[in-house]
Amino acid sequence: MSEASLACPILHVDMDAFYASVATRDRPDLADQPVVVGGGSRGVVLSANYLARQYGLQSAMPMTRARRLCPRAVVVAPDFDTFSMVSGSVIETFRRVTPLVEVLSLDEAFLDVRGATRRLGTPRQIAENLRAVVHDEQGITCSVGVAASPSVAKLGSKRAKPDGVVVVPPDEVAAFLHPLDVGELYGVGEKTRAMLHRLGLVTVGDLARTPVRTLRRAVGHHLGGHLHELAWGTDERPVVARHAPAFFGGEPDQSMGAQETFGRDTDDREVIVRELLRLAARVGRRMRVAGVAGRTVTLTVRFADFTTITRSRTLSEATDVTVEIHRAVTRLYDALGLQRARVRLVGVRVEGLLPRDQVHRQLVLGEREHGWPEADRAVDRATHRFGGAAVRPASLLG
Repeated sequence: MSEASLACPILHVDMDAFYASVATRDRPDLADQPVVVGGGSRGVVLSANYLARQYGLQSAMPMTRARRLCPRAVVVAPDFDTFSMVSGSVIETFRRVTPLVEVLSLDEAFLDVRGATRRLGTPRQIAENLRAVVHDEQGITCSVGVAASPSVAKLGSKRAKPDGVVVVPPDEVAAFLHPLDVGELYGVGEKTRAMLHRLGLVTVGDLARTPVRTLRRAVGHHLGGHLHELAWGTDERPVVARHAPAFFGGEPDQSMGAQETFGRDTDDREVIVRELLRLAARVGRRMRVAGVAGRTVTLTVRFADFTTITRSRTLSEATDVTVEIHRAVTRLYDALGLQRARVRLVGVRVEGLLPRDQVHRQLVLGEREHGWPEADRAVDRATHRFGGAAVRPASLLG
């Protein structure tokens, strides 16, 4: 693989008009309509699709003004549970590529893919594949910036919108950044932008050509050095694996899940149940690594026509055991009574997570001293040392 392909290992993935896209993906009647996701007449715009943005509508705008600008806009009430579920699924897609995923919000994240290039190709190829998978699995689009630093990657994703990829190689960073207004730089807010404009530093190029010593005298030692690095795209802040912060009053990491799209739609129960086992094993291992367990197991099934349904089952005790998770989702699937319905995607999620040391399993008379929980942990130790393919259920071999 060429040095150039490895010089841009940072991806910034930003979902396109996320809330509006999720709210309308199952509404073909809204495909050619300006759509706003938001509250009532006294609320604000949470998101607007790209057609609505042509009328000047944007996030955080009062709904009264939005209606004046675009009287024919269709207003859709937000469904935060669905937004969180889709976001969680997208983040799981990112983590299938790399563990170094820094979640910034429900709809954007940084990824460091330098450890995945040997397996998945160049950063650009990884970005294109991520876009395809997100669109295929979730029915929405995203844009990706690819660069050597997070700040440049974030600006790249903005330039890529909607539904595109922009790669900014190191030797093109100056040409990419310097014509921009200083307010475009990652982390530069309105107050800092106004201060820089008052100093005559209007473009990023103006900032880049100002000696660091002068900048530090004008705006402070730390900020001056940081702004100079941003202006040249040389900020070396690493991507730190981080889950999403709490949203809408909820707690972070309330659930863990995984999903997979079949290579071709299938109605074969054996194939579907086997995939559910693979997903249950993946989710269970993540839970055990995180030291959590959960009581509510959720099955997601998406059919060939993109219709999606979910079913949940609350267990008597919290679990992180693969066999128990798989047993629960299999029962949920069988309870659907599907015969010839062709399935496109299945997902497994465990919700209501709590620390594992707070879970006390009820002993059962005659139960073996060592059972599936101990088997799972033995498998975890083997896969940690020898790789994910070292030990797996017999039904997943081949």
